[in-house]
Amino acid sequence: QVQLVESGGGLVQAGGSLRLSCAASGRASTTYIMGWFRQAPGTERDFVAGISWSGGLTHYAESVKGRFTISRDNARNTVYLQMNSLKPEDTAVYYCAARLGLGAALREVDVGSWGQGTQVTVSS
Repeated sequence: QVQLVESGGGLVQAGGSLRLSCAASGRASTTYIMGWFRQAPGTERDFVAGISWSGGLTHYAESVKGRFTISRDNARNTVYLQMNSLKPEDTAVYYCAARLGLGAALREVDVGSWGQGTQVTVSS
């Protein structure tokens, strides 16, 4: 397992941008699929984006395609989520996630490590 720590959340106006970071430590390995989920109040936690160990494969939820970009820097054991054109419906707690394996798909049930979450609030 790895330990994950998110940063970069905050309050932004609609149309604005934020970049989330997730630093991995412990048994950090480049063979981890990394990704992001989010959970709004009263809803289930939903997949947002995933990235393969090499960074060559990415996968996005339909609701964020074209607005969010996931990337990773394995030298720093860090994954990023660049969020542009933010909407009020993007407001949620964002969680970093990791699991051993290949590809970029992440299912909540398969995640082995979770971060503590970072709040993103988009005002209208």
